[in-house]
Amino acid sequence: MIRLENIYLTLGGHQVLKDVSLDIGKGETGVILGASGSGKTTILRIILGLYKPDSGRVYLNGDDLTSLDEDGVYRVRAMMGMVFQSGALFDSLTVGENVAYRLKEQGLLEEYEMEERVLKSLRFVGLDEAVDLMPSELSGGMKKRVAIARGIASNPKLMLYDEPTAGLDPINAYNMNSLINRLRTEEGVTSVVVTHDLISAFTVATRVAVIDEGSIVYTGDKDGLLACEDERVKKFLLHSGCLPMFSNAAGPMPNDLGEIGRAVS
Repeated sequence: MIRLENIYLTLGGHQVLKDVSLDIGKGETGVILGASGSGKTTILRIILGLYKPDSGRVYLNGDDLTSLDEDGVYRVRAMMGMVFQSGALFDSLTVGENVAYRLKEQGLLEEYEMEERVLKSLRFVGLDEAVDLMPSELSGGMKKRVAIARGIASNPKLMLYDEPTAGLDPINAYNMNSLINRLRTEEGVTSVVVTHDLISAFTVATRVAVIDEGSIVYTGDKDGLLACEDERVKKFLLHSGCLPMFSNAAGPMPNDLGEIGRAVS
């Protein structure tokens, strides 16, 4: 579905990404873990076509994004949905208008079809009754759920998330992770999630990568992450504050917050 091959990128004289390679298959949720400034969000911008790498290739469904012109990048980008860290809603538009924004830009649906799509998307995230509210009337968790609704309204094949649980309380973080999982299990959507939240990563990931100072230092499953002997990986896990929770868990790795809670109770 999405493949990065030997990506190098320099910005402002600083090498941000160094020989980054990553594969995330169709229907998988790939989580990229790393500390702030490690290059996680830059990878999302590379996938979106906002940055063009100095060298290397980016493939989405077989299309080489690095060889496309602006129109080609826009066409491929139409297959993606994006949830920004802040939610990035337009303050002057209602919830429904925010969700419909991209649909109106694309101009492919009749007005009644857009309304149906907007309500369906909001219903998926449990906010159909908020369609006429303004963003200022929403909590932080609700804003991010609206951002997911906006992202899925155009039926994307790939969803990208930048720190989706940042700033959320545990209940809203759980709801956000549940929505990411539902999109994979119910809709077959492929996702790329960048985060430094280890609990969120273990809740949603089918595949994990760890990035450190612009380089991928681990790729694999969740069990392999805890067993990794790379000092950079061990340092990140230790500094996450969650390592004792996972290290003390008996049996297979927990797949959701409920299992994590039971493992350490």
